[in-house]
Amino acid sequence: MTFRTLLGSAALSLAVALPALADENPAIEQRQGQFKLYVHNFGLLGGMAQGRMDYDADMAQTAADNLFHLTRHDQSRLWPEGTDSMSVDGTRANPAIWDDLDDFVMKFSALQDAAENLQSVAGDGLDAMRAGFGPVGQACQACHEAYRDEAS
Repeated sequence: MTFRTLLGSAALSLAVALPALADENPAIEQRQGQFKLYVHNFGLLGGMAQGRMDYDADMAQTAADNLFHLTRHDQSRLWPEGTDSMSVDGTRANPAIWDDLDDFVMKFSALQDAAENLQSVAGDGLDAMRAGFGPVGQACQACHEAYRDEAS
């Protein structure tokens, strides 16, 4: 195969792939990445709260600090209209988010408040961490029940 043939094949492949890449919205991948970070930290705290792993004050505090900071990350560019489960594949974001954005924001604010409270007590012992952890889980669940579609 000659260099010219290889170059032509590469150019054709790129021309075919570009429209597909243009249709993808990076906001979906970015918010899913952020949720993976939530799950990582939430999982550590949950493991301790449920007794599946030993309580470690430093680890609990770090995970709570991470959750606090994650909830303070600017979300405005992660939720553009048209990135819901009815518009694109690969997301569980229910279209109701954009129908009732005020409620969605209110639920996220509840998560922020719960994460702040958890951060203030996570390193103060297992009982204090458990008490602070419960409201974080409740805030997550309230939003998921209203605005996350079931896995397909």
